[in-house]
Amino acid sequence: MKDDLNLRQRVIDALEFEPRVDAAHIGVSVHDAVVTLSGHVASYAEKFAAERTARQVKGVKAIAEELEVRLPSDKKLSDDEIAARAVRMLTWDELVPNDRISIKVEHGIVTLEGEVDWQYQRVEAENDIHRLSGVRAVINNIKVGARVAPADVRAKIRAALERDAELEANRISIAVENGKVVLGGTVKGWTEREAAERAAWSAPGVREVEDRIELARP
Repeated sequence: MKDDLNLRQRVIDALEFEPRVDAAHIGVSVHDAVVTLSGHVASYAEKFAAERTARQVKGVKAIAEELEVRLPSDKKLSDDEIAARAVRMLTWDELVPNDRISIKVEHGIVTLEGEVDWQYQRVEAENDIHRLSGVRAVINNIKVGARVAPADVRAKIRAALERDAELEANRISIAVENGKVVLGGTVKGWTEREAAERAAWSAPGVREVEDRIELARP
């Protein structure tokens, strides 16, 4: 209990120190080193910043994120305005095959559909929409369509792990089946775990990454 209380205070302090976050509207609770963020924020970017800030606090094992995006009245846009701006944003981004992505907007919630060849294209499309004002949330249903042999995927992920100076690649296991990658093993912290996930998503044909990597005990 005492450890959870101390961790809660460290998370609160981190949120208050982060200039991109208005901590006054964010509640923090901790149970067994699992941090729950509740309350509301003014934008999706602030929501992401709050989650990332909490995740980086030493001792945090997991994040349960229950933050709601509440847009100020002067930033609320009609769905058709958001849709038109979303189409333009994807058209301008050379990394995104915009002709293969459809957009639906309802009450400020943007849903992306379609199929791309690479995971980075899927992520880039979602990131583009997050930058738009008036967006309350993004549902990314874009699929990755490339098909690659599991052995090739495993080899590419292993090579990416070994190139990353932050990672001890021999401590991470990789299993691949039908486009799904399962990562296991242990790492020293969240930064290393996120680096391993990025390496897995960078391989062609990966549709899903299940992260079972555990944080090493201090």
